[in-house]
Amino acid sequence: MRKGDVMSLVMDTLRTSMITEELNDIEMGIFEGLFNVQSYKAGEVIIQPGDKQPDNLYILAHGGIQVKIHSSDGEVAIHMLKPGDLAGIITFVGGSSAHISATQCAVGDTRVLCLPRVKFEALLNSHPMIVYKVMRGAMRYMHGIVRSMNAKSSELNSYIYRNSGGY
Repeated sequence: MRKGDVMSLVMDTLRTSMITEELNDIEMGIFEGLFNVQSYKAGEVIIQPGDKQPDNLYILAHGGIQVKIHSSDGEVAIHMLKPGDLAGIITFVGGSSAHISATQCAVGDTRVLCLPRVKFEALLNSHPMIVYKVMRGAMRYMHGIVRSMNAKSSELNSYIYRNSGGY
């Protein structure tokens, strides 16, 4: 990709992401300069349990990312990320890669924006409001995931008790 195309992809993707909802145009311009774009082919692993993960935040720009877990039935797909969605949050906010429990693989040709934590943390001294606003957006994103999981859990719980534990 040409540099102009990369910058356009970065800005277009950031505009669809919840983490940048509060940023004004000047802040977006500063924030977009922190990213690089990584490309993956269909089936390539982006994040996997047990690997030494870089502490990057990934934002899906193009394509798809399938989230899979290992269960007693083998590998099971549990979610599909769409453009603007985040990946790598655990290690980006300082968690250990040992806490990663899902594999995330590219679906089709996939491009992700990659934000190294060290670049983001460098904004603390120069642009602390950008950091504050982005972290508020990340919290809203995580809250949405928790809310969705709670709704699914409640639905499953209701189904089980309505059917007296039968399938």
